[in-house]
Amino acid sequence: MAQELKILILNGPNLNLLGKREPGIYGSQSFGDYFSTLQFQFKETELSYFQSNSEGDLITKIQEADGVFDGIVLNAAAYTHTSVGIGDAIAAVSVPVVEVHISNTFAREAFRHQSYVSKHAKGIIVGFGLQSYELAIKSFL
Repeated sequence: MAQELKILILNGPNLNLLGKREPGIYGSQSFGDYFSTLQFQFKETELSYFQSNSEGDLITKIQEADGVFDGIVLNAAAYTHTSVGIGDAIAAVSVPVVEVHISNTFAREAFRHQSYVSKHAKGIIVGFGLQSYELAIKSFL
């Protein structure tokens, strides 16, 4: 039997407000509810989840994931566009990272077109709502 994959999902600032925050852009489902759906859908994959509004906490989780997880699904949210530190952390670890965004960042404000994550990511998935996470997980299978 193949070894179970371990995937870490990391969400950045304000994603704890999913389901309440701008439902026209981000939908009406909380991430906790969606995470339960992902766990059911990917029963053969060990999924872990962490959300923080703190840039340093996200960097620490990326560093700690190295050698422990087979992949990271990262929605760095606003830090995508501002955090050289998160980009540097991804470059420093061997665990592959898929960058995800719920909305199509390229259809939004110009500052959202810049990413400090993309250069170091295995791939980028944008604009498919919460399904972006499912697509990212599938990329590791």
